[in-house]
Amino acid sequence: MIYVLTLFFMLVVGGYLFLEWGSNWGSTAEEQGGSMPGDAFFDEGSSKRLAMTRAVTIQAEPEIVWPWLDQMGRGAGWYSFDWLDNGGKTSARHIVSWIPESELGDASPIGYLRHLLPGQSMAWWLKGLRFAGATTRLVVDISLTRQGDRSRLVIRNSADAAGVMAGMALLIFRFIDSIMAIRQLVGIRNRVECFGARTENPEAPETGAKDQYQLYETIFASGEWAGKHGKELAGRWRQTAIDDGVIRSKPPI
Repeated sequence: MIYVLTLFFMLVVGGYLFLEWGSNWGSTAEEQGGSMPGDAFFDEGSSKRLAMTRAVTIQAEPEIVWPWLDQMGRGAGWYSFDWLDNGGKTSARHIVSWIPESELGDASPIGYLRHLLPGQSMAWWLKGLRFAGATTRLVVDISLTRQGDRSRLVIRNSADAAGVMAGMALLIFRFIDSIMAIRQLVGIRNRVECFGARTENPEAPETGAKDQYQLYETIFASGEWAGKHGKELAGRWRQTAIDDGVIRSKPPI
């Protein structure tokens, strides 16, 4: 019995330490406590709330970094574990020629683009998704600043939840997101530092297929789309953007 209790205690402590490490990986106390545009989206709602702020320094100027962020999740993949969050497709390792610049109202699996300051920050808003028995909302805040000839990238994933399973839903999200988000930051840094601003990848030339680098659909504000049409919930978040008055109603192209 003592061995079982000891193992259980070690698992609990190990899990707690992992979540504490993963939830704020690479970020400073100032970055964790600072405000980001998406914080204001939670103007009302559940008291069960979670904010995870992670950061990385990239050996390149913001002008080189931003295009990688601009296309992330908008047809270029997520730069994380492709076998897990990209349906096995390999995220782009170059700046994809046919992906347009971001616009407010762009919709992806993580919501719609509600805040955009080109070259500096963007925030995705996911409004009202059932997850692990709770109703959840999510903000993905991305901030890019200059540090001499380097860049500082801060990404804050915030969520709240309502319902009897709210606490458990946030705990599950915190655990999964800690794994995926750290990998994503490393993926961004590695791509920028290895490939810079290159617009071609000789190992995986562009075929023109809209789902070449990303499985799950994104719908641009113009109505054009990338990924596999109808895969995941981009259509739902596009409708949310329309309902919120961010874009006008028009069918996907």
